[in-house]
Amino acid sequence: MDERDRVEAAYRMHADRMWRALHGFTGDRDIASDALAEAFARALRDEHRIRDLPAWLWRVSFRIAVAEMRQRTRALPVEHGSIAHEIPEAVPDVRWLGERVLSACTNSALVLHDYADRPTSEVAATLGCSRATVHVHLSKGRRKLRTLLEEQQDA
Repeated sequence: MDERDRVEAAYRMHADRMWRALHGFTGDRDIASDALAEAFARALRDEHRIRDLPAWLWRVSFRIAVAEMRQRTRALPVEHGSIAHEIPEAVPDVRWLGERVLSACTNSALVLHDYADRPTSEVAATLGCSRATVHVHLSKGRRKLRTLLEEQQDA
């Protein structure tokens, strides 16, 4: 199997799940699509240097998405007197809640592990931390979301 075939096979096998995970993480279809396309374009260019192509694609696509989100955040005008994080009375979506109340690493760990079904070792490599740290993020994130959702139900 030549390099191009290997990338094409990875695309067929992982692209849909990766896009859904990127969209779940960013909440933006354009960022998800752009990050996915850029990761696969880089894979085509550098495939001969990549040992574990699927893990590399996951890691690179999320890093591209994070960079794009940061760039867009810097470009937004800041309104004085606005409240940065305001939770509405009805929380329709756990992903939406996670984006607003969890740290970026905790939210990323939950999306990658629980939504995209990636193993903790791959999540750790993507986030640049240890597997133990991923387990801490998962535990804290699930606990916090559970508490918030229970409070929401009681209200």
